[in-house]
Amino acid sequence: MQQPDFDPAASTLSTAEISDALDFFHLPGSALGIGRVAGQARFFGPAYTVRFAPVDTAEKGTVGDFINDVAPGSVIVLDNGGRLDCTVWGGILSRLASHRGVAGTAIDGVCRDTAEADDCGYPLYARGRFMRTGKDRVQVEAVQAPVSLGDVRVRPGDIVAADADGIVVVPRERAKEVFDKALATSRAEQAILAEALAGVPLAEARRKHGYHTLQRGES
Repeated sequence: MQQPDFDPAASTLSTAEISDALDFFHLPGSALGIGRVAGQARFFGPAYTVRFAPVDTAEKGTVGDFINDVAPGSVIVLDNGGRLDCTVWGGILSRLASHRGVAGTAIDGVCRDTAEADDCGYPLYARGRFMRTGKDRVQVEAVQAPVSLGDVRVRPGDIVAADADGIVVVPRERAKEVFDKALATSRAEQAILAEALAGVPLAEARRKHGYHTLQRGES
């Protein structure tokens, strides 16, 4: 899958800056209810998606065999329907993903063995943590298909960014314009702050750089 062409500096943006740019274009993307549970508090990369379903009587299967197909730099997005009663990610997967150079994992559900993710610094975001296995409770239903993460739809290749404030998802076909807008706004806000710290009244610095129109959405 061809990745979108955008400024590499986009990877330095905060989720707040990206969220504001999404709002400017009237795009959804802020994943409600998904937060950091272990490892580093930041990742950025294209989505590799997996959707789970309750186990049926025909096939029980396993929950992590897809890991060898995930390209380095990708963000693994797991849709377990928001379930809190069983996990689809544990310590072996955290260590393997870290070893393979995966950027991080985001789960609409829960995870376990979070101490191992902390030990290897692997970014792990979810609805929470719970120790009970998903083995024989859920099975992989689809790989590299659209999934849900909180209240956001994620497709393979969409750009997923996370920091201490949460997760945002940028549609791959809108990535360049969203990140260009976020970077421009970030530069303006940095200029406002620098002038304010130098003694310029905040209202004047904001007016000079058009602060009140920076995040006003397209009509």
